[in-house]
Amino acid sequence: MDLNQARFNMIEQQIRPWEVLDPHVLALLSTVRREDFVPLAHKALAFVDMDIPLGSAPNQVMLAPRVQARLLQDLAVQPTDKVLDIGTGSGFMAALLGHQAASVLSLESDARLAEQARVNLQKFGVHNVTVRQADGSQGAPADGPFDVILLSGSVADVPAALLQQLRVGGRLVAMVGDEPMMRVNLITRNGDNSWTTTEPWDCTAPRLSGFAEPSRFQF
Repeated sequence: MDLNQARFNMIEQQIRPWEVLDPHVLALLSTVRREDFVPLAHKALAFVDMDIPLGSAPNQVMLAPRVQARLLQDLAVQPTDKVLDIGTGSGFMAALLGHQAASVLSLESDARLAEQARVNLQKFGVHNVTVRQADGSQGAPADGPFDVILLSGSVADVPAALLQQLRVGGRLVAMVGDEPMMRVNLITRNGDNSWTTTEPWDCTAPRLSGFAEPSRFQF
């Protein structure tokens, strides 16, 4: 396989058609090698338009390229930003964020994935990302506030505790709702302790571990 050609095809055939047109994001996807963060057993799937399995649990995946690219574009990360990434997985999204931000704290509940992400990030020279094994549902209040918070998986609702960890002007992106259709929520904290939410696009993604689900019980 010609990896450079496969990467080019991924960007031109999957990512651009999904309205990812930011030249900085596209350049980053050309230089941070997605295949380096894919498990060896699934290397051939690195550029395919699908979630790639990372472990035995169905929610342990590397999100599809177009979804990661669109999330990255929506966050509009700046070089001075302090970022909280929830759901590290293999570390690829943390690596992308690390190339844009001042610092990234990435939380992963699975110990094996957290260690593998640390190895990947160190191996490929991303030194401003810290991976911590932790339940991401409550964020990292002692390390905040953050300019950017990304939930790299879906949730039923965004916990209020995470919104409180945003700096004024900060933004949080999460995939919210239930299958078969979820909405991306882009939430910005205002100066009057309120939040503005937009829902720019539809998606589906596996659930993040540790986040509360609404009760389905009805009388």
